[in-house]
Amino acid sequence: MAEQHQWGAGDVRDGAQDGAEPRGRRVREEEARAWADLVATARRTVADGLVAGTSGNVSVRVGDTVLVTPSGVPYDRLTPEDATGVDLNGRQVLGTLVPTSELPMHLAVYRTTGARAVVHTHAVHATAVSTLVSELPLIHYMAAALGGPVRVAPYATYGTDELAENMLHALTDRSGCLLQNHGTITYGTTLAQAYDRTAQLEWMCRLWLTASSVPGLTPSLLSREQLTEVEEQLRGYGQRN
Repeated sequence: MAEQHQWGAGDVRDGAQDGAEPRGRRVREEEARAWADLVATARRTVADGLVAGTSGNVSVRVGDTVLVTPSGVPYDRLTPEDATGVDLNGRQVLGTLVPTSELPMHLAVYRTTGARAVVHTHAVHATAVSTLVSELPLIHYMAAALGGPVRVAPYATYGTDELAENMLHALTDRSGCLLQNHGTITYGTTLAQAYDRTAQLEWMCRLWLTASSVPGLTPSLLSREQLTEVEEQLRGYGQRN
């Protein structure tokens, strides 16, 4: 069991871990709060079964700094002192730990969209679907919450610019996509929104796999017109101030 730490803005420093030299500047209070939220979200991906071990990664943008989970470190071991951040060009400006190997994907999203948070997982049902189709069939109207039918980005080796480029094509006018033989990626204006989209995507994939596995029956699918109607309704969904 990892030692428990109390999170607070004043706890994050530009100090080193295990004698390593610190990199970059001191962590600001807003970044400290964002790092705490990022770690909580990363731990939730494990608790909810969306990743195993250190697979998957999470990031959040604060100004021109992108805080990211570090490579190969179990999320339950991350502390305030482990805050890891890069600029939009990928230059490390915070921390001593090496950023996630999937940094090219995260930065590609931030450079081309208004995203403030990105969640990448290896969710089982979503990954299974990515090996079967080029687009998730319209099994449920919640596809509208991701901008429309969810595409599958062609396979490329993890951590490469090729994968980031394939992902961007699949994300055109979308806030989430599947990565062939790999997993999912979603983004949002907050960590909570990015995570919710990931969970919804995994649920839709599980739903389609379940329905399509019934012998002798074919699941009914929605039309593009029906999905457009839902998109219109979602614009006014939720509480109003």
